[in-house]
Amino acid sequence: MAPRRPRAAVALVVVAVFGTVLRGCDAAETRTEIRASEDGALRRLLASSHSYLVRDDVPLYANKVGPFHNPSETYQYYDLPFCEPADGAVSKREDLGEVLEGDRMSSTPYQVPFRVDRENESLCERTLSANDLKKFRRAVKDDYYFQMYYDDLPIWGFVGKIEKILNPGAPELRYYLFTHVHFDVAYNGDKVIEINVSTDPLRTVDITDGDSVRVEFSFSVKWKETRIPFNRRMEKYSRYSFLPQHLEIHWFSIINSCVTVLLLTGFLATILMRVLKNDFIKYSRDEDVAEESEETGWKYIHGDVFRFPRAKSLFCAVIGTGTQLFAMTLFVFMLALVGVFYPYNRGALLTSVIVLYALTSGVAGYVAANNYRQMGGDKWVRNVLLTVALFCGPLCVMFSFLNTVAIAYRSTAALPFGTICVIFVIWALVTFPLTVLGGIAGKNGRSEFKAPCRTTKYPREIPLLPWYRAAIPQMCMAGFLPFSAIYIELYYIFASVWGHKVYTIYSILFIVFIILVVVTAFITIALTYFQLAVEDHQWWWRSVLCGGSTGVFIYAYCFYYYYARSDMTGFMQTSFFFGYMSVICYGFFLLLGNIGFRASSLFVRHIYKAIKCE
Repeated sequence: MAPRRPRAAVALVVVAVFGTVLRGCDAAETRTEIRASEDGALRRLLASSHSYLVRDDVPLYANKVGPFHNPSETYQYYDLPFCEPADGAVSKREDLGEVLEGDRMSSTPYQVPFRVDRENESLCERTLSANDLKKFRRAVKDDYYFQMYYDDLPIWGFVGKIEKILNPGAPELRYYLFTHVHFDVAYNGDKVIEINVSTDPLRTVDITDGDSVRVEFSFSVKWKETRIPFNRRMEKYSRYSFLPQHLEIHWFSIINSCVTVLLLTGFLATILMRVLKNDFIKYSRDEDVAEESEETGWKYIHGDVFRFPRAKSLFCAVIGTGTQLFAMTLFVFMLALVGVFYPYNRGALLTSVIVLYALTSGVAGYVAANNYRQMGGDKWVRNVLLTVALFCGPLCVMFSFLNTVAIAYRSTAALPFGTICVIFVIWALVTFPLTVLGGIAGKNGRSEFKAPCRTTKYPREIPLLPWYRAAIPQMCMAGFLPFSAIYIELYYIFASVWGHKVYTIYSILFIVFIILVVVTAFITIALTYFQLAVEDHQWWWRSVLCGGSTGVFIYAYCFYYYYARSDMTGFMQTSFFFGYMSVICYGFFLLLGNIGFRASSLFVRHIYKAIKCE
């Protein structure tokens, strides 16, 4: 028995030592897991602040592909048979504005770690089938481009190229697919500052003929250091859009246009003031001498000039919606001037427009219902419903048609069902209730319509007027001068909305908008005076039509831009361009029509207060 005790003691010692070692291993593994989790959290924190450590993975997402000259006709990146990640492409969650712009970002097999150079890295090898070759041939023929985002910086490249071979008989077109992509990335400290992508024209594959082609896709990465700070990395895209010489031409053109318009406006204002001064002198002299001669001119219709227009409910809805659009535009300009819409802040503009339109809908309800009540209307519920549907109705109809076209093309411009539901919820829970609440507040308002002159019971007959005094000729004259003030700026706006330029000079745009409002108000006042001077007292609707006629001129410019200044083709692009531009021009019509009416109303009240009307 005695010899067994040392053996048992030794066994106990071995067990204890082994247990200690195991506990030490468990503790080491635990410490390793903690360090790994801490490193992961640190790396995620750095990535969220656009800061990276050496060899950190920097997110590179593929966004979309499409014909370069058709900005609205975009498709998902993997609609073309590019190399996909080994575990499948993972879609990135998008914001509302990004989805509205057609962004559909997904992961890529490209590995571009922070500050790690790569040379001729193989991406994948695959055999392109006859269907794959057909897709690539069409993409090369239509000049397809692809768009990616690296650390939220956009990059573009082309899918392939076409070469014309001059044969003795007839020229032949050959289609070549780019298979190698090179990334030039600049960094400053721990942040990515700039990235450019280029395709190697010498590393291509001829896909003109054949039913099957073996292709190897590859890429390379070159990093370099720069001194550009992180907060200025988006300035590159501003320079890309408006080069210095173009910016000087832009400023010169705007100043020239503004000076011309202001001179014409001042000339007309001088004439109008002299005519009004003579009218006031004439009517004062007539009152002093108590002449019995019959009154003529605009004083003659003082008993009819404040007679409410026909279709009062529709008129008030137009004024209310126009006021809402004007308020929304001012808020958008405020956000733009404080720097919210910097280049490639994806979807920020569309998101802000939707949110601001919803939040300002109470303005439309209040203005429409209050004016309708002052005009003696009693069907305020129908007036509020008409105000809600006046702009949203045509927009919804046009969107339904264009979204159906995009679905038929399988384009990323087609909104998913979930996004449509989100927009509907915003309309149902914000826009509609605020419009109704504004309508209730406007209906219960205590302000009354106080006209300087008493309105007679029966309207006077309007004398027979020449053809150029009709509504359409007057609209043509009213819209030309405001349109000439914004004509030059329209090209830059269209090149940004329907092209690949980036508009960043919002200060110029705001100045042009103010000039547009001032010129619209003045030209409408002038035409209202000329209308009243020939004893035509139906100025209410005429002021709206003349003020909003600039929207018709803008839509006419759309035809010129599409066929003369752009290379857009195809049914989808054509329908998107003219469809959405019709809605935008309709919004301009309502906005400027409201400006025209309010300016004319102030003018009419002023001149009839200055004379004695019995």
